[in-house]
Amino acid sequence: MKANKPESRYLPTRIERILVVDDDVGICESIHWILQQKGYECVVTNTGAAGLAKLQSCEFDLVITDLKLPDMCGLEVIGSIKEMELAVPIILMTSFSSVESAIKALRKGAIDYMIKPFHNDDFAFAVERALNERRTRRENTILKRSLRKTLTKNTIVGESEGIRKMLAMIHRVAATDANVLIQGESGTGKELVAQALHYGGNRAERPFVPVNCGAIPSELLESELFGHTKGAFTGAVAASEGLIREASGGTLFLDEISEMPLNIQVKLLRVIQERQVRPLGSSHSYVTDTRFVAASNRNLKAETESGTFRADLFYRLNVITIQVPPLRERGKDIEILAQHFLEYHSRKLGNRIRGMRHDFLDFLNKYDWPGNVRELENLIERAVILAESDTLTSIDLADKVLVPSSNMPVAAQEGMPLSIEEYIKEFILMHQDDRTETELATMLGIGRKALWARRRHWGIHKEKTTAND
Repeated sequence: MKANKPESRYLPTRIERILVVDDDVGICESIHWILQQKGYECVVTNTGAAGLAKLQSCEFDLVITDLKLPDMCGLEVIGSIKEMELAVPIILMTSFSSVESAIKALRKGAIDYMIKPFHNDDFAFAVERALNERRTRRENTILKRSLRKTLTKNTIVGESEGIRKMLAMIHRVAATDANVLIQGESGTGKELVAQALHYGGNRAERPFVPVNCGAIPSELLESELFGHTKGAFTGAVAASEGLIREASGGTLFLDEISEMPLNIQVKLLRVIQERQVRPLGSSHSYVTDTRFVAASNRNLKAETESGTFRADLFYRLNVITIQVPPLRERGKDIEILAQHFLEYHSRKLGNRIRGMRHDFLDFLNKYDWPGNVRELENLIERAVILAESDTLTSIDLADKVLVPSSNMPVAAQEGMPLSIEEYIKEFILMHQDDRTETELATMLGIGRKALWARRRHWGIHKEKTTAND
């Protein structure tokens, strides 16, 4: 009874490429015909060395190798592929029905083996099964990435004119393969823009790989980006394909690219121009289909004029420029973002915070936000952690400089930073004679017991009493 062809829920975004390594011309012609009939691209080599060279220069979805080759054994080919750390499935073919060779092949890393001569339908079934396993693994990776994206707080939030214009530009550019340069101050959310470009285009099902060029030591950044062979330098105990190859078919996000050393800028420029990457220590280059999105909080045009950034690389990356507006220019977006972060961190921490009081919002709207959206989120997260009631008040601003107000302590009005405890103490001393304890506790956003405990701790006593107190 013929086995049913395995079905795949994953629809490839390109024609799948299969490498065949065999010196039997008749077998190669037969395999080539079968694979073409099934809609695959087939590349044939006649020696193990030629096959391994092809793997270093091109991306393949499946390798089919014979056991006996003119220059090496098929098991050696399998071992070499595993040493190259390529996540490609391998099928071994042999004319000898040796159980021992089959077991060795599976132990080396092959996922299947076939005895020659074989029936065309059986061969096609084995190929589809191997590819289907690869598709399933890729689909699971995509699903996990999608879930992380769905469950994260990271999304572009806002309704200001600057954000609307930015989103319109992202929408127009996302579907293209054009390189993009994102400019904006630190903390404005440049990586979110890069993610929106990636997930909004036809590369969404392929990898999004971010790298902070300023966070990796310059002596390591080159091997991180371009990869290296085993033994290419001291400490290279295993081969690495590099982040550019990891992002092939998808997007490589180069954050803070202005921090990239000039010698690495030269190599990156060559990759962008030639679409080929050569790992450190390798004599072979491989083709890459990677979209490059870069970001910087510096004026890269000015950097090129000062000689700290290559002008030719700048123009290659600056096909499209997207400017991310600073938070201080986004008006009501501040409150919208604050509410967004409040809901996220309340759920995350299990705190039942209902909202923000007017004095808290007053601070948010008057503060200059030098750290932009990142600073706002940090403040909201800290406030949610430290909140003593279900509504955020100015008390929950912790060590922030508070907005001057007639109801605030003198030190806060003069711009002096106060801790929560210092603020509460000065507030109590300022208002205890003209407010009931209930009113004072409500103004501070704490309970009456908490107020009593603090007054006893600081030795604060009322000089006069108030009715109903």
